[in-house]
Amino acid sequence: MTTWTPEDQTLLSETYSLVLTAGDGDRPGVEIGMVVVDGELYVRAYRGVRSRWYRAAREHGLGTIRVGGAAHPVVLTTRTLQLPAGLDTAFRDRYGPVADALVASPAARAATIRIDPAPAAAP
Repeated sequence: MTTWTPEDQTLLSETYSLVLTAGDGDRPGVEIGMVVVDGELYVRAYRGVRSRWYRAAREHGLGTIRVGGAAHPVVLTTRTLQLPAGLDTAFRDRYGPVADALVASPAARAATIRIDPAPAAAP
């Protein structure tokens, strides 16, 4: 697994949201809130696993995020995901009362995605 650089972690921590596109193609992405916990990036679908973009992330496992004016190819992990301690607290700290839909709902917890940078292509 590739990890986010310290510079990327700072950008992600200081930016309110990102735009996630699952799969490869020119589909429009979804703007979503995110948190960085222990150097790893997480998002949640407040509508749960039936959310269209969550299903696309699960199906494709790859995508692109746009944040801070740059696009980053990413790996989207939904299966066998070990959630870090403090994830709910991180969402609450970052988004306040609006985070309740992301942390209080078992459906949203079940629709957690870890987003990792895609490995660099071999030369």
